Amino acid sequence: MNRAAELPAPPKAEQRPYSYDRHGIRIEDPYHWLKDQSYPKIDDPDVLAYLKAENAYFEAWKKPHEQLVETLFQEMKGRQKEDDSSVPVKDGDYLYWWAFKPGAQYRQWYRKPVAGGPDQLIFDEVKEAEGKEYFRLGGMATSPDGKLAAVLVDDNGSERFKLRVRDLASGKDLETVTEVGIGQPVWTNDSRGLVFTEVNKNWRSYRARYHRVGAPAAQARTLYQEKRDKGFSVGVSGSQDRSLIFISSGDNTTSEVRFVSAGDPTEPLTLISPRKKDRQYDVDAAHGKLWILTNDNHVNFRVASAHPSRPAEWTEVIPGSDRTYLRGVTSFRDHLVLTTRVDGLDQLILRDYASGAQERIPFKEASYSAGFGSNPEFAPAAYRLSYSSMVTPATVYDYDPKADQLKPLKVQEIPSGYDPTQYVTERLMLPTRDGKRVPVSVVTKKGFRKDGSQPLFLYGYGAYGYAIPPGFSTTRLSLVDRGVAFAIAHIRGGDDLGYQWFLDGKLTKRTNTFNDFVDAAKGLVAAGYTSPGKIGAQGGSAGGELMGAVVNSNPELFGAVVADVPFVDVLNTMLDDSLPLTPGEWPEWGNPITDKAAFELIRSYSPYDQVRPQNYPPLLITGGLNDPRVTYWEPAKWAAKLRATKTDSNPLLLKINMGAGHGGKSGRWDSLRETAEAYAFVLTQLGAARE
Repeated sequence: MNRAAELPAPPKAEQRPYSYDRHGIRIEDPYHWLKDQSYPKIDDPDVLAYLKAENAYFEAWKKPHEQLVETLFQEMKGRQKEDDSSVPVKDGDYLYWWAFKPGAQYRQWYRKPVAGGPDQLIFDEVKEAEGKEYFRLGGMATSPDGKLAAVLVDDNGSERFKLRVRDLASGKDLETVTEVGIGQPVWTNDSRGLVFTEVNKNWRSYRARYHRVGAPAAQARTLYQEKRDKGFSVGVSGSQDRSLIFISSGDNTTSEVRFVSAGDPTEPLTLISPRKKDRQYDVDAAHGKLWILTNDNHVNFRVASAHPSRPAEWTEVIPGSDRTYLRGVTSFRDHLVLTTRVDGLDQLILRDYASGAQERIPFKEASYSAGFGSNPEFAPAAYRLSYSSMVTPATVYDYDPKADQLKPLKVQEIPSGYDPTQYVTERLMLPTRDGKRVPVSVVTKKGFRKDGSQPLFLYGYGAYGYAIPPGFSTTRLSLVDRGVAFAIAHIRGGDDLGYQWFLDGKLTKRTNTFNDFVDAAKGLVAAGYTSPGKIGAQGGSAGGELMGAVVNSNPELFGAVVADVPFVDVLNTMLDDSLPLTPGEWPEWGNPITDKAAFELIRSYSPYDQVRPQNYPPLLITGGLNDPRVTYWEPAKWAAKLRATKTDSNPLLLKINMGAGHGGKSGRWDSLRETAEAYAFVLTQLGAARE
């Protein structure tokens, strides 16, 4: 359904002359002015007026579809348990969990003594979020003695978190440690000190600091500050046995780790191994050894060990494998726990320290998503797991290794009802133009006709080695129940089929990602799932870049596209090293400042630069004014250029959240309503709306 004719005239951004020369090439950018020159402060009246006009235009489009949006929202809300809660997790003397009250947008966090006693409310997100347009709890760490909690809060979407120390007995905050924290802090063993990370004015996590509770915040001691590589980010973590605190520095391809005693972080840091380009390693500690996961001699990683006194001398424990992709290692008391992927499917392994014997935790479905959940203790009696598939709701298990038994603790409850026998899931391997095969996970309603007559919704990401798991979603049922097939394309750029799958979608091979998505769409058409023009597509952030690339190259395939916080102004962003993420992104995309070939390649696929006079499918583009990851002007400039260039009359909508960041609105119902809006857009454009 195309209702563009019913809308008022869309906003038209002014074109203002702006150009620059790089590598002997003149780049014209008439929408450069949409980047507020006082950023990160955004107060240019022309910029704000344009964004508000686009939001008003989106609301005008939505008005005749309000009933559909409301119907979808109520369906999605009806599938969520309003008074939901997590399975309690034991950590020391307490059990910890969160819970929602009916109708609440945010969680409340509780604990109670293992030995028995009343529930204690330790953090109330509902109260903390009162009067705020945005609220996000970024992390919470309880001190070893159970008396204090370190809490990180963001109340504007900028991902600069206020780190506070709270007294759990009184519920009062004792102090603010920093206004620009990020990541989970780590307590010292005496419960009197915190190691944490901070971001600088460019939103780069650049240093790790140590604060003693009760001391002035300004006296926090800097343990490590990254000065060599401005693209590196600093992070902190604690070993599973709680003996060490790790301070890591790295980018998307290279890492370097130091450690210090969790008893006294003022001791000199010990460097494990100096950074080497394109070598990554992660570390845990137990039984007097460091346990190291690294890709130093195999693309799918290996496991090594080292003595803390000789941390650079690595002894191989598990060699790399062409078939088994080693993704994570945690050293518990009784087992070295491995998170792996084989042929694209998650495998969870327990390895005996003494014998080296490995035990795989069994799962029955042919396609699924599984991982280790919250396991804070060093010596748990059972290991907490999470599991789901495209048709199986999220399930929490405890795995007892002695009994070799999975004990279900919680199955996601769907109050409005759900019958898994009414849905069918498949895993396809579809051919690409260069001879590879891309996995595609599909879920349909039983009886779905594979005659090309029905619409399909295709989701993709394809960057940074992030795999999109074939897990369960209650929201997508609103599409599937209306006869839409829902598919996930596990394209190159993610690590779904191993680390090489990631490498084959980055830098000079970046276009493989876009081609894989197009070829997956064509393969689904060839298999009868849909027809050209009946495909709805969605991707966010780097997945939004994917959306921009494929609508430039193959607009005829798609009947509706949702691009959330899309990274579409790739060339200009990668040329601006003052932006928060740019230097750290060069290993993923290339550095067009110094490398002419990278400049030319990025320019050849950058969605904003490649907008051309042609018909485009209906587009819904979103952004966040406070987004530090994909700055608001990327979707704004792209929408403005598309509107001035495209030759069709299909709807083009831009919605900018004026009080949120990269993840959109923060409350669970507000977030759900945004999903309902996106699905309403897709359904109306594909002619599949049914209220």
